[in-house]
Amino acid sequence: MKGKQVNSEAGLWKLKAEELIVLLQNEPVDAGDAKNIQQKINKAFDEVIPAGHSNKNNPAVPNDLELLLTGHQLHKKAPQKQIDFEKIKKYLLVLIGVVMITLGMAMIIMPAPPYFEMFTIFHFTANDGVTLMDLIALVIVFTGVYLPLSTLSKKV
Repeated sequence: MKGKQVNSEAGLWKLKAEELIVLLQNEPVDAGDAKNIQQKINKAFDEVIPAGHSNKNNPAVPNDLELLLTGHQLHKKAPQKQIDFEKIKKYLLVLIGVVMITLGMAMIIMPAPPYFEMFTIFHFTANDGVTLMDLIALVIVFTGVYLPLSTLSKKV
Protein backbone atom coordinates (compact mmCIF):
# COMPACT_ATOMS: atom_id res chain seq x y z
CA MET A 1 0.00 0.00 0.00
CA LYS A 2 2.88 2.31 0.61
CA GLY A 3 3.98 2.15 -3.04
CA LYS A 4 0.60 3.13 -4.51
CA GLN A 5 0.11 6.57 -6.00
CA VAL A 6 -3.32 8.16 -5.92
CA ASN A 7 -4.40 10.73 -8.49
CA SER A 8 -7.91 11.54 -7.29
CA GLU A 9 -9.55 12.37 -4.00
CA ALA A 10 -11.93 9.43 -4.30
CA GLY A 11 -8.97 7.13 -4.78
CA LEU A 12 -7.36 8.53 -1.63
CA TRP A 13 -10.54 7.83 0.33
CA LYS A 14 -10.59 4.24 -0.93
CA LEU A 15 -6.92 3.79 -0.11
CA LYS A 16 -7.37 5.11 3.45
CA ALA A 17 -10.42 2.88 3.95
CA GLU A 18 -8.42 -0.14 2.80
CA GLU A 19 -5.59 0.80 5.18
CA LEU A 20 -8.07 1.00 8.07
CA ILE A 21 -9.49 -2.41 7.18
CA VAL A 22 -5.99 -3.94 7.04
CA LEU A 23 -5.11 -2.40 10.42
CA LEU A 24 -8.29 -3.77 11.98
CA GLN A 25 -7.64 -7.22 10.53
CA ASN A 26 -4.04 -7.31 11.78
CA GLU A 27 -4.71 -5.96 15.26
CA PRO A 28 -8.30 -6.49 16.40
CA VAL A 29 -9.67 -3.92 18.86
CA ASP A 30 -12.09 -4.47 21.70
CA ALA A 31 -15.79 -3.63 21.34
CA GLY A 32 -15.56 -0.30 23.19
CA ASP A 33 -12.75 1.02 21.00
CA ALA A 34 -14.48 -0.23 17.85
CA LYS A 35 -17.69 1.55 18.85
CA ASN A 36 -15.73 4.75 19.58
CA ILE A 37 -13.97 4.63 16.19
CA GLN A 38 -17.27 3.97 14.43
CA GLN A 39 -18.91 6.95 16.17
CA LYS A 40 -16.02 9.23 15.19
CA ILE A 41 -16.26 8.14 11.55
CA ASN A 42 -20.04 8.55 11.50
CA LYS A 43 -19.76 12.00 13.09
CA ALA A 44 -17.19 13.05 10.49
CA PHE A 45 -19.45 11.89 7.65
CA ASP A 46 -22.45 13.67 9.21
CA GLU A 47 -20.48 16.92 9.34
CA VAL A 48 -19.32 16.60 5.73
CA ILE A 49 -22.60 15.43 4.19
CA PRO A 50 -25.68 17.51 5.18
CA ALA A 51 -28.69 15.60 6.51
CA GLY A 52 -31.07 16.55 3.66
CA HIS A 53 -28.43 16.07 0.94
CA SER A 54 -29.01 13.18 -1.39
CA ASN A 55 -26.09 12.03 -3.47
CA LYS A 56 -27.46 11.74 -7.01
CA ASN A 57 -24.10 10.70 -8.46
CA ASN A 58 -23.86 7.64 -6.24
CA PRO A 59 -26.82 5.28 -6.68
CA ALA A 60 -25.55 3.18 -3.77
CA VAL A 61 -26.61 5.91 -1.31
CA PRO A 62 -30.38 5.63 -0.86
CA ASN A 63 -32.44 8.75 -0.40
CA ASP A 64 -35.36 9.16 1.96
CA LEU A 65 -37.99 8.07 -0.56
CA GLU A 66 -36.22 4.80 -1.23
CA LEU A 67 -36.01 4.13 2.51
CA LEU A 68 -39.72 4.82 2.92
CA LEU A 69 -40.65 2.60 0.00
CA THR A 70 -38.55 -0.28 1.24
CA GLY A 71 -39.89 0.09 4.78
CA HIS A 72 -43.55 0.24 3.82
CA GLN A 73 -44.91 -2.08 1.17
CA LEU A 74 -47.65 -0.51 -0.92
CA HIS A 75 -50.58 -2.55 -2.11
CA LYS A 76 -52.75 -1.64 -5.06
CA LYS A 77 -55.89 -1.97 -2.97
CA ALA A 78 -54.73 0.33 -0.15
CA PRO A 79 -55.27 3.65 -1.99
CA GLN A 80 -58.63 2.46 -3.29
CA LYS A 81 -59.71 1.53 0.24
CA GLN A 82 -58.72 5.00 1.43
CA ILE A 83 -60.75 6.65 -1.35
CA ASP A 84 -63.75 4.43 -0.58
CA PHE A 85 -63.48 5.31 3.12
CA GLU A 86 -63.38 9.03 2.31
CA LYS A 87 -66.47 8.73 0.07
CA ILE A 88 -68.40 6.84 2.74
CA LYS A 89 -67.38 9.45 5.31
CA LYS A 90 -68.53 12.24 2.99
CA TYR A 91 -71.93 10.64 2.33
CA LEU A 92 -72.41 9.92 6.03
CA LEU A 93 -71.69 13.55 7.01
CA VAL A 94 -74.12 14.80 4.35
CA LEU A 95 -76.77 12.40 5.66
CA ILE A 96 -76.18 13.52 9.26
CA GLY A 97 -76.49 17.15 8.11
CA VAL A 98 -79.81 16.50 6.36
CA VAL A 99 -81.16 14.71 9.44
CA MET A 100 -80.07 17.63 11.67
CA ILE A 101 -81.79 20.15 9.38
CA THR A 102 -84.98 18.07 9.43
CA LEU A 103 -84.96 17.69 13.22
CA GLY A 104 -84.21 21.39 13.76
CA MET A 105 -87.09 22.44 11.50
CA ALA A 106 -89.39 19.97 13.24
CA MET A 107 -88.43 21.50 16.60
CA ILE A 108 -89.30 24.97 15.29
CA ILE A 109 -92.61 23.95 13.68
CA MET A 110 -93.90 21.73 16.47
CA PRO A 111 -95.32 23.45 19.55
CA ALA A 112 -92.98 23.63 22.53
CA PRO A 113 -93.83 21.87 25.77
CA PRO A 114 -95.26 24.12 28.50
CA TYR A 115 -92.06 24.08 30.61
CA PHE A 116 -90.14 25.62 27.67
CA GLU A 117 -92.80 28.29 27.13
CA MET A 118 -91.70 30.13 30.25
CA PHE A 119 -88.30 30.71 28.58
CA THR A 120 -89.67 33.03 25.90
CA ILE A 121 -86.90 35.37 24.83
CA PHE A 122 -88.85 37.76 22.59
CA HIS A 123 -92.68 38.16 22.65
CA PHE A 124 -94.53 38.88 19.38
CA THR A 125 -97.90 38.81 21.11
CA ALA A 126 -99.03 37.85 24.58
CA ASN A 127 -99.22 34.18 23.52
CA ASP A 128 -96.45 33.91 20.89
CA GLY A 129 -92.74 34.61 20.65
CA VAL A 130 -89.22 33.21 20.18
CA THR A 131 -88.49 30.60 22.80
CA LEU A 132 -85.29 29.00 24.00
CA MET A 133 -86.28 25.84 22.13
CA ASP A 134 -86.47 27.86 18.87
CA LEU A 135 -82.95 29.16 19.40
CA ILE A 136 -81.63 25.65 20.10
CA ALA A 137 -83.41 24.43 16.97
CA LEU A 138 -81.77 27.20 14.92
CA VAL A 139 -78.34 26.16 16.18
CA ILE A 140 -79.13 22.58 15.15
CA VAL A 141 -80.31 23.72 11.70
CA PHE A 142 -77.21 25.88 11.14
CA THR A 143 -74.98 22.99 12.18
CA GLY A 144 -76.92 20.75 9.82
CA VAL A 145 -76.32 23.21 6.99
CA TYR A 146 -72.64 23.57 7.83
CA LEU A 147 -71.87 19.82 7.75
CA PRO A 148 -72.87 19.14 4.10
CA LEU A 149 -71.44 22.43 2.85
CA SER A 150 -68.06 21.86 4.48
CA THR A 151 -68.00 18.23 3.40
CA LEU A 152 -68.91 18.87 -0.22
CA SER A 153 -66.46 21.76 -0.54
CA LYS A 154 -63.53 19.41 0.20
CA LYS A 155 -62.02 17.51 -2.72
CA VAL A 156 -61.27 13.80 -2.44
